[in-house]
Amino acid sequence: MFAQQLSHFLKLQQLTGGQDETGEPVQTWQDVADVWADVRFLNGTESIKADADVAVARCSVRILYRTDVTAGMRFLEGSTVYEIESPALPARGMARYIDLACKVGANNG
Repeated sequence: MFAQQLSHFLKLQQLTGGQDETGEPVQTWQDVADVWADVRFLNGTESIKADADVAVARCSVRILYRTDVTAGMRFLEGSTVYEIESPALPARGMARYIDLACKVGANNG
C-alpha cells in the first residue's frame, strides 16, 4: 500500500463527557486527529426495525499506524460516520498501517 492509496480524508473523534450551561451532563464528540485513510466496504445488510428499513455497511479502514485508536471512537467524513467496532490491528506484513473494522449505518450523520 502506498500513501497515495490513502484517498479518504477522515476526522478521528472520541466521545467525551462534560456539562452544558445548566450543569447537566452531556456527551460530545471531540476531534482527535485528521487522518488519510483507505476505506474498503466488505458487505452490507438490511433489516427492519420499528417498521423502518435500516441498512448497515461494514468496512475496513486502513490508516497510518497510531496507538491511540480504540473501539468506540469514530471517523467522520462529511456527513458519513464510520463507527470503529474493533481495536486497531496492524495490517498483515505492514507495521506502518493499522486496519480497523467499522460500520456505517444509513441513519448516521
